[in-house]
Amino acid sequence: MQKEAKIFKALADETRLRILALLIEGELCVCEIMAALEMPQSTISRHLAYLRNSGWVQDRRQGVWMYYRLSAGDHVLIRDLRPLLANHLINSDECAVALAKLRHFQQEQGQRAC
Repeated sequence: MQKEAKIFKALADETRLRILALLIEGELCVCEIMAALEMPQSTISRHLAYLRNSGWVQDRRQGVWMYYRLSAGDHVLIRDLRPLLANHLINSDECAVALAKLRHFQQEQGQRAC
């Protein structure tokens, strides 16, 4: 039950939910998440580490940049919760604002900031 508790605890923070909403769109660099949420790198990285450790996201390094994406759902609970979470986050006003900021940032940077 410890793994299940960790999975649910990861969802108990508004910033982490907003990060998950952004990652529903696909893989993102930390700088893109920072721009969308208007938060410093240290805050975003701390939340991403929590999401990674709980199994919600996976990361990869490309040069000096770190990219994050939703995990394939190694745990059955994450696989079951992902569609439900996606449906509810998409309808959130705060997530819609963050997605709009992300798209604006990507347009300014030529689709890929990193």
